[in-house]
Amino acid sequence: MSARPKCIRRTAVIGGAALLAPLGLLTATGQAGAADSGVWDRIAQCESGGNWQINTGNGYYGGLQFSASTWRGYGGGAYAATADKASKAQQIAVATKVQRAQGWGAWPSCSARAGASGSAPGAAAAPAAPKAAKAPQAPQAPNAAGQQPAKPQKRAPSHVDRGSGRGDHTVRQGDTLSRIAAAHGVSWQKVYSANKAVIGGDPNVILPGQRLDL
Repeated sequence: MSARPKCIRRTAVIGGAALLAPLGLLTATGQAGAADSGVWDRIAQCESGGNWQINTGNGYYGGLQFSASTWRGYGGGAYAATADKASKAQQIAVATKVQRAQGWGAWPSCSARAGASGSAPGAAAAPAAPKAAKAPQAPQAPNAAGQQPAKPQKRAPSHVDRGSGRGDHTVRQGDTLSRIAAAHGVSWQKVYSANKAVIGGDPNVILPGQRLDL
C-alpha cells in the first residue's frame, strides 16, 4: 500500500517534465528568432539617454547614434540630412537595415546591455520626408515649323490672311488680276498662285487694300 503513492508521485513528476519541455523549446525558439519590439528603446537609452533628437557635436546623431556616413549609406537621406532631424520611426527603419547588414555588433556594448539577439524586430513603415512641390512647367513654345509654314502662300484662306502680303502691289478700286498681271508683265495665274492665301479661293474677287506679291 505504501509503495503505490510513490509510483503516483513519480509518474506525476515525469509527466510534468514532459509537458514543460515543449514550452521551454518554444520560449528558446522565440528568443532566437527575433528581438523584442522594445530593444531599440533600450539601445537608445544606453546610447543617448533615450533622446532621439540628440546632437552633441561628437559626429554621431540621434537616439541610436548614427554617423553621417552610415545614415546616408543605409537610406537615411530620404528622411533627413542627419539622424537627429528624423523621427524615431525613421531612425528605427534605418537601424533595422544596419542590423541586417552588420548584426547587433553595430552597437556592440549597448546591444549586449539591451539583451539584443536574433534578428531585428520588424520596423513600422516610416513616412518619408515630404517632397517640395514642383513648380508648374511653362508651356513649350511651338516649333519653328508650327510658327512658320514652309509655304505660307498655300495656307488655307482666312479672313485674317486676306489683305496681308509683302505689298509689291496694293489693290485699288477697279483692279483685276488680269490688269495687275499685264501691268507687271506676268500672267494672272502666276499672280493668283503667289497670292492665293491673300485672295482666297476665287481669283475673280480681290479687295481694295489687299497687298499682293509680284
